[in-house]
Amino acid sequence: MRLAVVGAGVAGTTTAYELALDGHEVTVFERRSTIAEEASFATGALVAPGWTSDWTGSQRQVRMPWSARGVDGLRLARLPAWGEWSWLWQWSQAGKSGRPAQRHRHLHQLLRYSQQRQSSITNERELHHDRSQGMLVLLRNERDAEAAQSALALMRESGVAFKVLGVEQARALEPALSGETPLHGAVELGGEGVANCREFALLLRAEAQSMGCRFEFDTRVDALAPRPEGQVDVSVRSFLAGREEASRSERFDGVIVCAGAYSTDLLNPLGLRLPLRMVHGHSLSAAVREPLDAPLSAVLDARSGISIARLGQRVRVAGGQEFGATAGEPSKASLARLYQVLADWFPGSVRLGGPRGSIQEWQGVQASLPDGLALIGPTRVPGLWLNLGHGASGWSTACGSARALADRLLRREPDVDLVGFSPQRFGL
Repeated sequence: MRLAVVGAGVAGTTTAYELALDGHEVTVFERRSTIAEEASFATGALVAPGWTSDWTGSQRQVRMPWSARGVDGLRLARLPAWGEWSWLWQWSQAGKSGRPAQRHRHLHQLLRYSQQRQSSITNERELHHDRSQGMLVLLRNERDAEAAQSALALMRESGVAFKVLGVEQARALEPALSGETPLHGAVELGGEGVANCREFALLLRAEAQSMGCRFEFDTRVDALAPRPEGQVDVSVRSFLAGREEASRSERFDGVIVCAGAYSTDLLNPLGLRLPLRMVHGHSLSAAVREPLDAPLSAVLDARSGISIARLGQRVRVAGGQEFGATAGEPSKASLARLYQVLADWFPGSVRLGGPRGSIQEWQGVQASLPDGLALIGPTRVPGLWLNLGHGASGWSTACGSARALADRLLRREPDVDLVGFSPQRFGL
């Protein structure tokens, strides 16, 4: 089939690769000048199943701007507008009455499958990118350990491999952990724990191109026009060398929308009302000062939900979810939390200043749905498919989502159950 993919973040790039692998003629349209320039640019790099678990029981709570800043949850950067309260209510309700268990079962299955698929692609294609095995969830005290029990029970039920470790066992795996910060124990998550999202996406783009996939950058999709016979006309405009070219239209047998926050502009005119909202996450990346003081792989501070991962000669700290933030203006308070958690666990591990210091502070937009699960599969509009709304777990689920969608497009049963990710649950 002749297929179009809208968006070249990690979701779009992995989707394009899998479709090209199946022999389709694939064109990717991306409004930026290269791939993974937006939400996929500086993610937390975590790929281990289990890291998205609700370790504190507060992951689905909405925190007011004046709330304590040392806890997990969705933090409001400002008081919401009238139309935003409904989405926030749905977000909080998704954490009640047995819903979290079902949601996490679906997500754990996809995370596990995605980790396996990402590892298979890396090995089969001999891709060389920053990656490491295993990660630790750090529990500061007995209260943290008690709060984690429901997450552990759900992981056990979902078949996610883990080990509960004592303090000495945890420090043996991550010897640079600060002795000044209290540590009650840890949970070890198995398999590959860290992989560099943007490096992987760049390498996968080259693999897709080698199979005939065409990438059109600096090209914006203005409209999608489904046709009665099931094909879709795609209207695009290119902006080459800063100069806008005339709009043109191409016809495809199917279109897969992977455009994150931009997707609503394309789908609303078709009567597909996405309940997407923009949630902002933050990260900071800095060069390793002393390897012996830096993490070997990755850790997740259970209380704050902030991760610290080793990416080659750099350390990336990421976490926090903020609603209502201004795009392009990183939150000083959110960044301060990242610096504090880094100082708690790996003080002196990175260069924060001086001539050799280089710190990248980043704010990313995570297109999120109120129930926390992505939209993967066909819509009620013939020829139109979705792979979007992954929120904070976009990199962790990218490879599995792409493979499963490609299988469904060929009317094959995927190796992972996508029932919880169906666009039909929102009437799409």
